[in-house]
Amino acid sequence: MQTVYLKILEGKACFRGEASLKTWLFAVIRKTAIGEHRKSILRRLRWSDSSEATTTLVSPLEQPGVAFEKSETQALFQSAMKSLPRRQREALHLVFYQDLSLSEAAEVMGISIGSARQHYDRGKKRLREFFRTNGKCIWN
Repeated sequence: MQTVYLKILEGKACFRGEASLKTWLFAVIRKTAIGEHRKSILRRLRWSDSSEATTTLVSPLEQPGVAFEKSETQALFQSAMKSLPRRQREALHLVFYQDLSLSEAAEVMGISIGSARQHYDRGKKRLREFFRTNGKCIWN
């Protein structure tokens, strides 16, 4: 709410009389909340990109061969994700890791559902191509 008040006081949100004051205020609140939610998800996305590269998700109790194979696959997958354009990486991350639908991901990214679907599909296609060219096929 403080951010909403600041937007109004600084003149970033102007009431033009096109709707009722109540409707306008709720629209400013909704748009601000969506923007803040998007920023927090993108911050987590950036943070997880940098921190995931240093952590290994393999249990030390597993057999050494299996543990090595998992860590190698994870590293390969992370490098594949990093090779994607930013929007494709964001779309895939939001859908797979944040458990958002494509329409929710589009809203968070601030783009249309059609654009989000394109980024998502192109990202999956690029990942498949990456794994085919690197000799690892983790899915069909």
